Amino acid sequence: MGKLNSITAYDGAETKMRRLGLGPLVEEVKNLVKSTSILLKERRREGSTSFNGAAAIRQLLDDAFHKTGTWELKKSGDVDWSKCKVVNGTRVCIGVEIQVSARSELLYKDILHLKSRIVGGDIDLGVVVVPSDHLQSFLPDRTPSFSYAKKVIVEQDADRLPIVLIEMEHDGPEPALNKKVTNTGTGKRKRP
Repeated sequence: MGKLNSITAYDGAETKMRRLGLGPLVEEVKNLVKSTSILLKERRREGSTSFNGAAAIRQLLDDAFHKTGTWELKKSGDVDWSKCKVVNGTRVCIGVEIQVSARSELLYKDILHLKSRIVGGDIDLGVVVVPSDHLQSFLPDRTPSFSYAKKVIVEQDADRLPIVLIEMEHDGPEPALNKKVTNTGTGKRKRP
């Protein structure tokens, strides 16, 4: 079972969750993260070399959301997952960004997606899921971490929006998570 280290709520997110009845949707996100078993090689990266692939964690989380059959996967350029429900005749929605890629600069785009959807009225609450600083130390060096996500949220003035930041942790040691193979047509050698 995955672990949640902490949850940080920005700009009235907790009040909005209570007032609009969004608590169960946020709990569902937390439970999906907690129910995803994340085992990896507990060996810190050496320089820029990591023994684990971050894309494998992302795939595990995406699979958990997909299996519910109730979360809507959004296409590129939008939030990753969204879900709405009707509470007292009013439709309320949340958007979820899962940022476990090996490119931390993508977190800026994810925050922009949430800001656009919240300000535009499409979603009422944004959720960002990122690795803890500890988990990030076992992943590629450009993978975002909890402390980095907090910094980006403030830099993007997203701390003035109802956003919930979820810090996830892995379950324990296992063999290394597979790395995503890229540039397969260039003749580059695959890494072990």
